[in-house]
Amino acid sequence: MNQLHPMSSEVVNERRERFRALHQGECFVIPNPWDVGSARYLQHLGFPALATTSAGFAFSKGLPDSDAALSRAQSLAYIAEIAASVELPVSADFAGGYGGKPEEVAESVRLCVATGVSGLSIEDATGDRSAPLYELPWAVERIRAARRAIDEAGGGVLLTARAECFHVGQPDALRESVRRLQAYAAAGADVLFAPGLQQAEEIKLLVDAVWPKPLNVLVVRDIGLSVSQIAALGVRRISVGGALALAAWGGFLRAARVLRVEGSFAGFDGAASYPELNALFETELRERGRH
Repeated sequence: MNQLHPMSSEVVNERRERFRALHQGECFVIPNPWDVGSARYLQHLGFPALATTSAGFAFSKGLPDSDAALSRAQSLAYIAEIAASVELPVSADFAGGYGGKPEEVAESVRLCVATGVSGLSIEDATGDRSAPLYELPWAVERIRAARRAIDEAGGGVLLTARAECFHVGQPDALRESVRRLQAYAAAGADVLFAPGLQQAEEIKLLVDAVWPKPLNVLVVRDIGLSVSQIAALGVRRISVGGALALAAWGGFLRAARVLRVEGSFAGFDGAASYPELNALFETELRERGRH
């Protein structure tokens, strides 16, 4: 039995419309599952949309989080699997678009749109420590190429443009993020994203800088701001990247180390409930069998 939901064009289009509408309403949290089980559990909790995580997926495959280690084909297969496994809109963490040239980004984006996603993000980091960010004119051309590929596909996929200034340690990261995100907005990005923001003042500045387009804020640890406080700053979308995957790894690492080093089973305290998870997935399997 195929355990994944069918992805007809009607289903895909409805999810994309729903995803776009989410960005026109109140602030929402879009968590990042790393596999089918975590995706279905997040859907069970009632989140309105999901996003993939390149880090969470890479670690599940025993790979580092880099374009060099994780191929485009692997990433696309993971994205397609997550999109087909739930009834929610899914946005793809699509790294740098798996190509430096605009035409390479466009080809990758066309393939990503075909997976049935409702959104995708493109980063401006190069992976080269000596020149960690693409020069702005080239970065803009890459966003334009992604925009054209989406429009030509006629899919209505939301394009998120990411300025990686904070992540790569760019001097004057806030000012440079503003400059880049405004340029990406003008190039056709629907959502703007500068991972690494932690201060309310910085967040508010970027919200205002890209308005009326929505800003995504990444929160991977406690930054002293709640969801409601971030929402009050005007943020439209909050993602958590690989944080949930790392939280799961944290429990696994602690239990495994206690077992190996101390010869104790105390690390299993606080583990998820087998009956709860088994019953949830058994019910979901039965429901999918009815469709």
